[in-house]
Amino acid sequence: MTTTKLTRRAVLIGGSAATLGACALPGGGDPPQLYTLTPKSTFAPDLPRADWQLAIELPIASGGLDTARMALQRTPYTLDFYARAAWTDTAPRMVQALLIESFEASGKIVAVSRDSAALRPDYLLKVDLREFQAEYFDGALPTAHVRLGVRLVRLPERMIEAGFVADERVRAGHGDLSAVAQAFDDALGNAMRKVVEWTLRTGQSRRRR
Repeated sequence: MTTTKLTRRAVLIGGSAATLGACALPGGGDPPQLYTLTPKSTFAPDLPRADWQLAIELPIASGGLDTARMALQRTPYTLDFYARAAWTDTAPRMVQALLIESFEASGKIVAVSRDSAALRPDYLLKVDLREFQAEYFDGALPTAHVRLGVRLVRLPERMIEAGFVADERVRAGHGDLSAVAQAFDDALGNAMRKVVEWTLRTGQSRRRR
């Protein structure tokens, strides 16, 4: 079993990935190909520098998305999984880790960590992983759909300061698993960029009041 690491320039596949046919999804008897996504590293140049610490809660997800299996929808009312593809961790844990790395990559925050770490944060970011699947609703090529709902909570009062939703869709360039994984990487990257920028701006604005 191999692990695939995505980059913004290419998708490196440790073995052949099945191509979607007209009536079939990738599958077979081989072990699943493992995929991991990348943190966001480019942000708006005018982001404020945060003088506070942030903890990111493990995202909440429905049972169908709280898994390491790569989800897909052929209709708005069904949820399936690719037979030969999986994430290297459950989707919520992977998204939490990538959000932390993305905040760190911004270079604009004092400290960021999981909410279980030995950190005394000023804010908690609560995250809902509402969509994280490839959709086949309107054609042969799948669209990676990622939606993150976040709430910024001031500590220790645990008062919700504001909320935000990042909803991103990216159509795969072709039908095999490498293209699907790249579309997930792009959609999640776009969503995380918006979450990082919104959080830094909102938190810093509230602190100045």
